[in-house]
Formats: sequence, structure tokens, C-alpha cells
Amino acid sequence: MKKTQDLDDIIRGCAKGDRSCQHALYQMFYGKLMAICHRYTRNDDQAKDILQEGFIKVFNHIKDYEQKGSFEGWVKRIITNTAIDYYRKRSSDFLLMNEENDIEGAKYVEEQSEAEMFNGMTPNEVLAAVKKLSPAYQMVFNLYVVEDYSHKEIAEMLDISIGTSKSNLAKAKQNLRSLLHVATK
Repeated sequence: MKKTQDLDDIIRGCAKGDRSCQHALYQMFYGKLMAICHRYTRNDDQAKDILQEGFIKVFNHIKDYEQKGSFEGWVKRIITNTAIDYYRKRSSDFLLMNEENDIEGAKYVEEQSEAEMFNGMTPNEVLAAVKKLSPAYQMVFNLYVVEDYSHKEIAEMLDISIGTSKSNLAKAKQNLRSLLHVATK
């Protein structure tokens, strides 16, 4: 109960612009949110840029938090949306699909579930494999598999068709299977 009360106090302080409360909130969520940022980027600098931009949005909109649902979920959604916006701004052809988006030399590997595909791998090994995907495939894979969004939600967020979302996910999985198959040989 004390921890919830502390978080509520920190949120109220952030809404008033209290720098010490902003720092406390930053420290409280840094690790979890940085992990999210890393799922959508290829390097630390990009992840830090997204995190910084995301926290600015959190602090600017914390007055709008309506205490519905978890605060952590609200913050995570802002960070995820910031990652999406980051790529929209920096790459106009980010979601275009072509042969260059496929992992070089990728071959069809037998279908398996995500659980089977990643069996015996550490989270860091999985993250490293996902980071080798093209930005489009990486984004859709993370939103669908990790964040649990539907293809309809992904299509709306990324301004693509549902079919493109499904296709990007299928190709991401195929490329991951190829990468992981090569890695295990």
C-alpha cells in the first residue's frame, strides 16, 4: 500500500512540475521503459532518444492521466507510441516491403510457434535476433508478439493495411526462423 501511495504522491508532484518527483518517476521506470525502447531500435543512442522524448510527453501530459487502469500501462503506451513516431519521422519508406527487407540468404524453415522458436534462448539472445530484422518487420513483430496488439490496431497505428501488418509479421517470423536455424547449426 505504501508503494502505491508513494507513486500517487510522485504523480501529483509531477503534475505540479516538481523536478524531484519527475526525477523519482524517471528512476522508478527507467529500466522497464528502456527495455521497451531497445525492442524498437538498433542501438543505445536511438533507445535513449526515444526514452527522453517519451518522458517529455509523460511529464507534459501527466495532468491528463485519469487514474483509470495502471499508471505503468499508461506510461508504456506513451513510450511505445513515441517509438512508432520516431520511425515515422525518420524514415518515409520504413514500412515499404521489398526483397531487401528479407534477411540475406533466408530460406524457408519449418513452422514453429514463438515459444518453440525461442526455446532455450535468453531474452538478450531473442532481442539480438529481433534487432537483425528490418525496421518494418521489427516494429510489427514487437507490436503483435510482445505488446499484444491486434493487426487492426497495428494497421491503424502505423497507417498501413491489415494485410501489410500480417505480411510483415509472417516475413519477420520467417526471417527469425532462418536466423535462429543458422545460429543453432
